[in-house]
Amino acid sequence: MTVKTAAGSTARRAPRTAGPAPKIVSFGCRLNAFEAEVMRAHAESAGLEDAVIVNTCAVTRESERQSRQAIRRARREAPEAKIIVTGCAAQIDPGAFAAMAEVDHVIGNAEKLAPETFKALGAGGPRLKVSDIMEVRETAPHLVEGFEGRARAFVEVQQGCDHRCTFCIIPFGRGNSRSAPIGEVVRQADHLVSAGYREIVLTGVDLTGYGADLPGRPRLGDMVRRLLDLVPGLERLRLSSIDVAEVDDTLFDLITGEARIMPHLHLSLQAGDDIILKRMKRRHSRAQAVEFCRAVQAARPGIVFGADLIAGFPTESDEMFESTLALIDDARLTWLHVFPFSARPGTPAARMPAVPGPVVKARAKRLREAGEAARDRFLESCIGGLETALIEQPGVGRSDRYAHIDLEGAAATGSVVPVRITGAAAGRLKGRVLP
Repeated sequence: MTVKTAAGSTARRAPRTAGPAPKIVSFGCRLNAFEAEVMRAHAESAGLEDAVIVNTCAVTRESERQSRQAIRRARREAPEAKIIVTGCAAQIDPGAFAAMAEVDHVIGNAEKLAPETFKALGAGGPRLKVSDIMEVRETAPHLVEGFEGRARAFVEVQQGCDHRCTFCIIPFGRGNSRSAPIGEVVRQADHLVSAGYREIVLTGVDLTGYGADLPGRPRLGDMVRRLLDLVPGLERLRLSSIDVAEVDDTLFDLITGEARIMPHLHLSLQAGDDIILKRMKRRHSRAQAVEFCRAVQAARPGIVFGADLIAGFPTESDEMFESTLALIDDARLTWLHVFPFSARPGTPAARMPAVPGPVVKARAKRLREAGEAARDRFLESCIGGLETALIEQPGVGRSDRYAHIDLEGAAATGSVVPVRITGAAAGRLKGRVLP
């Protein structure tokens, strides 16, 4: 694939090795998308071209079910393949995956990023290699050449989480918070820009927790400012997800004043009722979330927000749910990820009085419907205007504000083009590529 660089010339991403390549089936967060490419390179180097690597997620019971389903499907479709299972679900409960007849190897979240792990698997073993993730103290940088099938690139800048939200099992899959040094982040981003990528996404488990473990304790804003200063060819930067309680002044100023940061933020909100937020052990109040969104939009009109919201958290009353529902309008949210509460064994929330399943399902449905209505209002407001789009695949772009655009007119995958918006339907925009 050929894409234009920031300077307008063209650069070709490093070609994949000819012949068979390991298949990666990845679930969950954008961090897994980055780590999939690290594993792909390690597996190819170790001669594991026929392997199927299932990168699991543990955020909900449904994500674990989908991971198991993918493992069984992989065995049916490739009876002779070596099936390797990793990711958060495998880290938390490795024995359960090792007990599946379809599985050849289970490796942990630390092991999956180490080339020696794949060299050992290429030689036949061991079947189970999962270390104590809480003992991991560093985030080793991984220089990724490219991202298969993706027009944007991801850079892992942070791993793990020091917070203990009562519903969340992920710290036990990812470990405590640890950050990549700023110099390594800059090196990776510069490498990807030189390879032709126009847009980079910074990823982490607790992205706004970046830097607390580094010398001098730089904040995320400090790192982003250095990155933009030292990689002037980086045209477009996105932040994968942020916590409003951890946004520092420097980061706020960059979000609202730096054009290279895309005008779309995904917020980890989870609920819109203060009692539920306290029971979740979140660090922000409802008022803080609304105030943050209003302040950002006042300083940068047109910016849009996505958010994670959980329906039916234990003890949630009808009135508490209505507060969360009203948050969509009060915080002016556009893109919602709605999760019916899913009890994770070993978390405090799993021991709290549960909301009946049918009620949880109904509340999730109402949140989704309200989210879709907010999204559609935003899309309608775009009609007739101009948007800038990153071309993700032939005929499909993604606007600065994260809307899919079905396109008329030719544009190379990976390029950034102006688009006249001509319509909206089924949660997507329609547009015409301009010269």
